[in-house]
Amino acid sequence: MYSIYIVAAAVLWGIISLFSTELKNSGLSPGSIVALRSFGAAAVLSAIFFIKDKSIFKIKLGDIKYFIGTGIISFVWFNWCLFTSMNECTTAIAVVLLYTAPVFVVFLSALFFNERITGVKIIALVMTLIGCALVTGVAQGNINGTLFGVICGIGSGLFYGLYSIFGRFALNKYSHITVTVYTFIFAAIGSVPLCHIHEMASALSSPRGCIPAVLIVLVSTVAPFLLYTKGLSEVESGTASILATIEPAVGVFISVSILHQRLTLPSLMGIILIFSAVAALNVRNRRV
Repeated sequence: MYSIYIVAAAVLWGIISLFSTELKNSGLSPGSIVALRSFGAAAVLSAIFFIKDKSIFKIKLGDIKYFIGTGIISFVWFNWCLFTSMNECTTAIAVVLLYTAPVFVVFLSALFFNERITGVKIIALVMTLIGCALVTGVAQGNINGTLFGVICGIGSGLFYGLYSIFGRFALNKYSHITVTVYTFIFAAIGSVPLCHIHEMASALSSPRGCIPAVLIVLVSTVAPFLLYTKGLSEVESGTASILATIEPAVGVFISVSILHQRLTLPSLMGIILIFSAVAALNVRNRRV
């Protein structure tokens, strides 16, 4: 039963391109979309847990560095890279490149936590690199989008992967709820320089911009967090990670079926390679 919550969260995260595309069409830049998502989620989650359990807000001043890591360095920049990649390439390419994050985590964990790099991890890395080359068109000598968009897509995977590194330090001291709420609070602070007030005022003054703004906060940020958290209360983290691979699959489906973005055969092969690499890492971690 609790697995359904994980799947539902992954689906809601996966449809974020529907709302970000509408916000882009309303005149919002990637930076403004990041700020909107960060401020909205911080406000809603802070209100919920202020009423439900104020104790989650208690942290030591010296531990702020962890939330600067999860909120500003990771969340803000992985979102900015993701939305920029969606603008420069396609949604399918952007979400697949984002999902290279587990590979980055493997090698960052080896660097920071002395975790062993196994043969399975090396094979997963090679599969991911080949998959990225196929998805982006590099292997065919014709990039699907712009080079900047591809770089941002890979950057989104790197910054998303960094969340696991910073988050691991934070979770040694605080609950996952405290970490998440403070991540959004610091993300809101960190996204201020990226936000363009005139864009926000113009876009949110009409239903075309206001409706997707509300949906990206409630449907693709707050709701999936609450569902995923509830699911993790009964589902092993390894199993949850495998179930969460539905997220990029949903993103690719949205890209092709609803946004009518073209997906070539080499790109499809690359997507399969990357998904397989991530699944191999997750299965291996579950057995360890």
